[in-house]
Amino acid sequence: MPEVRPKKHLGQHFLNDKRIANRIVDSLTAANAEKIVEIGPGMGVLTFELFERFKEKLVAVEVDGESVEYLNKNIPELNIIEGDFLEINLLKEIGNHFSIIGNLPYNISSQIFFKILEHREHVPEVVAMVQREVAQRIAEKPGSRTYGILSVLLQAYYNIEYLFTVSEGCFTPPPKVKSAVVRLTRNGVTNLGCDYKLFERVVKAAFNQRRKTLRNAIKARFNGIEISDTYAGRRAEQLSVEQFVDLTNEITQLTH
Repeated sequence: MPEVRPKKHLGQHFLNDKRIANRIVDSLTAANAEKIVEIGPGMGVLTFELFERFKEKLVAVEVDGESVEYLNKNIPELNIIEGDFLEINLLKEIGNHFSIIGNLPYNISSQIFFKILEHREHVPEVVAMVQREVAQRIAEKPGSRTYGILSVLLQAYYNIEYLFTVSEGCFTPPPKVKSAVVRLTRNGVTNLGCDYKLFERVVKAAFNQRRKTLRNAIKARFNGIEISDTYAGRRAEQLSVEQFVDLTNEITQLTH
């Protein structure tokens, strides 16, 4: 394996601990996935291990030209898509069934998760290293202050496991925050039991005014409708996925 050379001019934090890299790759079951997509391989500390295990399946998506050049030189057989994961047409470029792994760019990790949700019928598994607070949030259960929009939307379709914490010293240069690895496994739900687009609107409306009761948060977003006492006095972080589905169906009836 070539020495990993971090590109300091990009201001990014590159994993430099091969033991952690192996733990991340070990966390990916890749059960029946036709492809394995690595987001943002950078200088390849995960990529070399992934390539050894999943040579025929691996697709790397990298936006930085210098990283692409480095990977092409050191892993010439690697299938690389040069482009922004958020912008590329995944089904056209990769296929219909692919697991995802990566050390996600922390400033766009939420956007990446939203794109994964859009492709939930095609993505059976995700193993991602993200900022620890993000990992805690998406794995959190109802009742916590950190439980939020991504918690509900992701947990509707994925079982989420907080796997392990990664210290600042495992990166070059060290970030100011701790990181964590999470695993998302598709839970088999294909029909949520409500209109998904409305469900998403309801969840966002509830959490965007999370200090308000649901009566006031929903009234403000949905033209003054009055929801039932079942949820009216509660706040967003108190509701489970199933209860948000129930609330969405109630709003469907009230708005039709």
